[in-house]
Amino acid sequence: MMLSLAGSNNAGVMATPFSLSKDGIEMQFATNHVGHFLLTHLLLETMKKTSRESNVEGRIVNVSSEGHRFAYKEGIRFAKLNDEEEYSTIAAYGQSKLANILHANELARRFKEEGVNITANSLHPGSIITNLLRHHSIIDVMSRTLGRLVLKNVQQGAATQCYVALHPGAKGVSGKYWSDSNLYEPSDKAKDAELGKKLWDYTLDLVVA
Repeated sequence: MMLSLAGSNNAGVMATPFSLSKDGIEMQFATNHVGHFLLTHLLLETMKKTSRESNVEGRIVNVSSEGHRFAYKEGIRFAKLNDEEEYSTIAAYGQSKLANILHANELARRFKEEGVNITANSLHPGSIITNLLRHHSIIDVMSRTLGRLVLKNVQQGAATQCYVALHPGAKGVSGKYWSDSNLYEPSDKAKDAELGKKLWDYTLDLVVA
């Protein structure tokens, strides 16, 4: 039996009207990325300690989306994150999902540098029948009706997440993007290590301020 210490970041909102979190951060970025970053940050030292003491591989999984390909052209809008005038519901969602991949990749780089037995990966769960599109009524109705013929149910949508978190086939694999339980190629922006480092520093300033 394969043992692992797995943590998965999966909370999310999609294509919401512009709003700010209680901390004054654009809502999609705050929910889909900053919340995950903070939770991981708070648990990280405990996870490292547990992995060392148990000699069991730890795994961190960020649930991203193919929507990361529709982020703003610069990838992450550090200087315009809360700019309502230039806000795009889809691009802002893509930005937050791109951040999920960059976060996982930077974690993987740091774990390798530290020699820590923890992996970090990101994934696309597939198009699933959920209420994520509730802010777009026509599309939401279509996804809940016609979508039942082509979209994944919740169990199918969780399959890749479970595979990356628990399956022996993912042992030792880190800093990768997955889809349908297989390695998949993300966008060029998602592979930008410098952008990932900049995002790490930017988000760390947000959560420790």
